[in-house]
Amino acid sequence: MERTRADPINAAEEAVSVRQAGAHELRALTRATALAFYEDPHMRWVMPDDAQRLAQLERGFAAGLRGAWLRHEACYTTAGVVGGAFWLPPGEEKLGVARMLRLLPAMLAAYRSSTPRVLRALAFLERMHPREPHWYLAVLGVKPAWQRRGLGTALMKAILDRCDREGTPAFLEASTARSRACYERQGFEVMSEFRLCGEGPTGWQMWRRPRRLGAGEAGAVRGSSDVTLDPGKAPSRAPSDE
Repeated sequence: MERTRADPINAAEEAVSVRQAGAHELRALTRATALAFYEDPHMRWVMPDDAQRLAQLERGFAAGLRGAWLRHEACYTTAGVVGGAFWLPPGEEKLGVARMLRLLPAMLAAYRSSTPRVLRALAFLERMHPREPHWYLAVLGVKPAWQRRGLGTALMKAILDRCDREGTPAFLEASTARSRACYERQGFEVMSEFRLCGEGPTGWQMWRRPRRLGAGEAGAVRGSSDVTLDPGKAPSRAPSDE
């Protein structure tokens, strides 16, 4: 049964229940992430119709899960499906022209009149994507009533732990100062600040070098990275979405 109350006890139970998501949860996953992103400034910019955005997001996340994310077995949710983290592994982190063309019919059905703007935003982000192999956090969202309770951090943990064990960097784009601060606490650093498509809302490319594990922890990590961070654009801290 879905929990509707995000009190501290329920939130703590959800946080420790994080597990891989399955295709049978598609509807609940898309609803949770659509609600999480409904007020997101980037989503508002590419899908400006308030009356249509929630349905567009649900259809768009469903298309992404079916066509790109679920197959890699790196999508995570909680027992109550109150949020989701959708990752792409090294070698699959960029969308690419061929994959975008394969997804185009589903994207047209999902976004309808907003499709040109969505495609423009995706192409803009694709051009800036780092070349070094990495894990890419394509989506991290928690239902609004469950935010600021540590669930975003819990949803990221499995892949970030894997990054540390295997010595692999991670990358994402943050669209709010609050989410940026949450990612900073998990070891991400700002690479650059941008405006979506050169004229839209501000965003931040963020990169996480793998952390070195202690002597008693499994796996060795590589502590260096070829990606250059811009220390001049490091932001100040803000409240968190975690």
